[in-house]
Amino acid sequence: MPPESPQLEGIRVLDLSSVGPASRASRTLADYGAAVVKVGPTARKGAVQVRPPFHTYGAGRGLQKLQIDLKAPAGRDAFLRLATRADVIIESYRPGVVDRLGIGYADVRAVNAGIVYCSTTGYGQSGPAAGWAGHDLNYLAMGGYLACSEPRADGGPPIPGATIADSAGGGMHAVVAILAALVRRGIDGRGQYLDVAAAEGVLALMALSIDQYLATGEVPGPRRALLTGRYAFYDLYRTRDGKWLSVGAIEPHFYANLCKALGLEQYIDDQMNDARQDEIRAAFQGAFATRDRDDWVDELAPANTCVAPVYSIPELVEDPHFANRGIFVDAEHDEHGAFRQVGPILAGGRRNGPVHRVRKPGETDTAAILAGAGLAPEAIEALQREGVVE
Repeated sequence: MPPESPQLEGIRVLDLSSVGPASRASRTLADYGAAVVKVGPTARKGAVQVRPPFHTYGAGRGLQKLQIDLKAPAGRDAFLRLATRADVIIESYRPGVVDRLGIGYADVRAVNAGIVYCSTTGYGQSGPAAGWAGHDLNYLAMGGYLACSEPRADGGPPIPGATIADSAGGGMHAVVAILAALVRRGIDGRGQYLDVAAAEGVLALMALSIDQYLATGEVPGPRRALLTGRYAFYDLYRTRDGKWLSVGAIEPHFYANLCKALGLEQYIDDQMNDARQDEIRAAFQGAFATRDRDDWVDELAPANTCVAPVYSIPELVEDPHFANRGIFVDAEHDEHGAFRQVGPILAGGRRNGPVHRVRKPGETDTAAILAGAGLAPEAIEALQREGVVE
């Protein structure tokens, strides 16, 4: 059961990003109860961040918003005032930008020694690639993920169906690092600077394949290793209705159960016999093609065979298992109406909550946030008149 109060209640986060790994990280922190302020530039200065579609990153669920001109000295000073009361700062600028703005780790540490300052980039703060621009596909390419994935029809690497580098390689990497730093701070009171590189997060995800090469000299790739389809028991199969099944019967007893259910007991002792894999795969293909996907799922999934359906997005959002687990929550947008979205579903999160009312794009909490940092009303009004904050 979820805790009575969110795990990160009382933790204050300033997030300088608009998209990418940093925004995924702050989304997760907010779902665990942290008070997250999204810090963006003022529109009147023409410095408009990328504005993602209304439904992305939880549609702003549980976040506050502040717009501030960090290039203006008064804006920088206001941000540092906020930083004195923050626990975490997340930023995703190119290396060196926050230092030039006067809001880098050294600047913040001077006013808040306990700050956990997380910089997220594609390739890190140092090294030959540090200055490269990039996105998810680039990080998956450099991290070896694409080279180990099944090639497309023209022989080239595939375009993945999820932003794995942004989410797991970068976002989750940042969350884990931030939480570890907060735990240490709770012990010795010291803050920490975190250099999170999405490409390095991909390397961590690819460690099984990389370590295989480093230890044995074997080059991993599609159909070359157990987890990349070398064996018939770890593959995808088309069914009679044109849909697909995933089969991951790695353990011998699961594989034996599968062979028996398909009437292919003759292959039980050849699970890892490379000489017979084409024959076994063809036999599996022939068997699965005789029935519809969901018929196979109904029979095989409960029978310890490691079989599951390959769902389309429209199918998975209606799946009764996910409905039972409380995966999706309701939201309401003035223009787009009611919709569902993925809720705070990571372990320990509070899955039941009120309908999320999506805010208008220009709506901010700037005055309240600055007042909470101790700025007097007249000082806030002056910043607003000068266009430093909105």
